Amino acid sequence: MTQSNFEKLHVYQLAVRLADTVWDMVGSWDQFAKDTIAKQIVRAADSIGANIAEGTGRGSFQDNRRFVKIARGSLFETKHWLNRAYQRKLVTAEQAAVLKPMIDELAPRLNAYLKSIGPPPGKEED
Repeated sequence: MTQSNFEKLHVYQLAVRLADTVWDMVGSWDQFAKDTIAKQIVRAADSIGANIAEGTGRGSFQDNRRFVKIARGSLFETKHWLNRAYQRKLVTAEQAAVLKPMIDELAPRLNAYLKSIGPPPGKEED
């Protein structure tokens, strides 16, 4: 399968790495935790990369920016659910130490990506 432009974005690759790390982490949880909080975390984490991808395919700078903002919201939702999981002793300190740098890097990268989206200077959007 040919790599799409969004797949080349570092911000997208980081979002996928975070989502895959979350996926691997929740796999060992008991069924109650999987049915409740794990599903929420996985959906939120997967949504970050999915919204970056969808925004690039929308065909306008405004739509792309809107989807990056949604991705940013999904990142904060992921962070919320991970905090809840940590407080409920589902996430270990070691797991949190792996996740934290990804989350801390992803927020400013999403903001930088958002600022970069737009027509070249002097060009109007089609």
